[in-house]
Amino acid sequence: MSERDQAFVEFVETANPSLRRTAYLISGDRDKADDIVQDALYRLYLHWPKIHRVGNPFAYARRMVVNAAYDGGRRPWRREVTIADVPDRPASEDFTAGHARRDEVLDALRTLAPRQRACVVLRYYEDLSVEQTAEVLGCSEGTVKSQASRGLDTLRQAMTRRPSPAL
Repeated sequence: MSERDQAFVEFVETANPSLRRTAYLISGDRDKADDIVQDALYRLYLHWPKIHRVGNPFAYARRMVVNAAYDGGRRPWRREVTIADVPDRPASEDFTAGHARRDEVLDALRTLAPRQRACVVLRYYEDLSVEQTAEVLGCSEGTVKSQASRGLDTLRQAMTRRPSPAL
């Protein structure tokens, strides 16, 4: 394996869990998240020597994941397809309280607009600063603040409307 490939493999092993988590939280679907990260890593590999030389490949990769998540929703052949039969879901009593709350938060997160979802995920889950989030999303710091604030308000409203699961 070449030195270039070895450096890329080491980067992917380190960054992949975080990139998948970000893609999942933005897309709301594990399979889409895997596709998003794979697309982003493929494009990252094509430009790896330059990105590696410049430094901070993780920030570049995270930006590619966010962009791929946005682009995936715009492409008509990648949109969700409805099906006639809905798969069975486990009864609510099968969930532990922690999983039920996590699922509620993820459901509420899916209701956010894409930009709001990305701001909330990057700011509060990935723990990026306003400046870092603005850099990743390619927007102003004011946009990050307003989108994150609106997103949090929407999440609060969605969470207060839902009844808490019986423990």
